[in-house]
Amino acid sequence: MATVLLLRHGETEWNREQRVQGWAPVPLDERGREQARAAGEHLASAYAIDSVISSDLERTRETATIAGESGLPDPVFDRNWRERGFGVLQGLSYEEAFGDRPEFDVTSGEPDTTEARPENGESLLDCQERVLEGWASVLEAVGPDGTILVVTHGGPIYVLLAHLEGIDLPTMFDRDHQANCAINEIRVETTKSSGEPDVEIVRQNDTSYRESD
Repeated sequence: MATVLLLRHGETEWNREQRVQGWAPVPLDERGREQARAAGEHLASAYAIDSVISSDLERTRETATIAGESGLPDPVFDRNWRERGFGVLQGLSYEEAFGDRPEFDVTSGEPDTTEARPENGESLLDCQERVLEGWASVLEAVGPDGTILVVTHGGPIYVLLAHLEGIDLPTMFDRDHQANCAINEIRVETTKSSGEPDVEIVRQNDTSYRESD
């Protein structure tokens, strides 16, 4: 079976401050760089990775570059793996962004949260559409026994896992928060002649490879 690894980016200052990042050009902080380095060392030793695809935003670019110092292939950047675009909410604290705007918080219990679109931003369904385009491209690229690493963000990981598990987006987003540089491992049967490939999710939100979080 083929293997697809999803790696969330390393920590940023905005992560620590609980600010909405969206598409903002936010770099990793020093802890995030250490996380990316540890992830790269683990991935290079545990898997024979054939190719790396990364979101083109700054924090994922930096994560992929630092992880790659351990001998991983050079990344190819794909905007389909970007975080959800939050438009005018970008840069606000979570409380400022969602406290008075529960329609943009998919876990709020408000109706139609997956369709709500912030000004100059995306709805969650918009994000889902492009992430699934990215997933289709990964399935086309990975060989029957190949391994691809995708460096991305929490939002796209939740969107893809919800699709693969057949559960709704609010339920998925209400799960435990994806940690920075958490690894998610998906095994894929790519040789089926028709229909969706068989998938098995064998690791989710895993940071056990590093000594401390």
